[in-house]
Amino acid sequence: MIVAGFGFRAGATPASLHAALAATRARPDALAAPTDKCATPAFRAFAGALGLPVHEIPEAAIRAAQTLTHSPRVQAERGTGSVAEAAALSAVGKGARLTCPRMVSPDRMATCAIAEGIPR
Repeated sequence: MIVAGFGFRAGATPASLHAALAATRARPDALAAPTDKCATPAFRAFAGALGLPVHEIPEAAIRAAQTLTHSPRVQAERGTGSVAEAAALSAVGKGARLTCPRMVSPDRMATCAIAEGIPR
């Protein structure tokens, strides 16, 4: 299973999310984001356009994930070095590995990371 994990700012648009995913050059089987972000209109529109399953990742799982990227700002706000990496890894579960660390959209509003592993 290939999962695209996302982190994004409140002002992100579906285009921001598409650009972040495009930067990874991946073709995911599913999308993942923190539970609170999955409810935003931009993410719902983006996910709906792709027609892929969405994994809503609880805050505790985001905080528990070990990420390659370490943003001090994100660490202070969300308890992890990269929300995108944490979401992707958490969605895949045990045995997950990052195949693409966090990529940033050109407008700097969204990030995407790719994790792979055996489906849960």
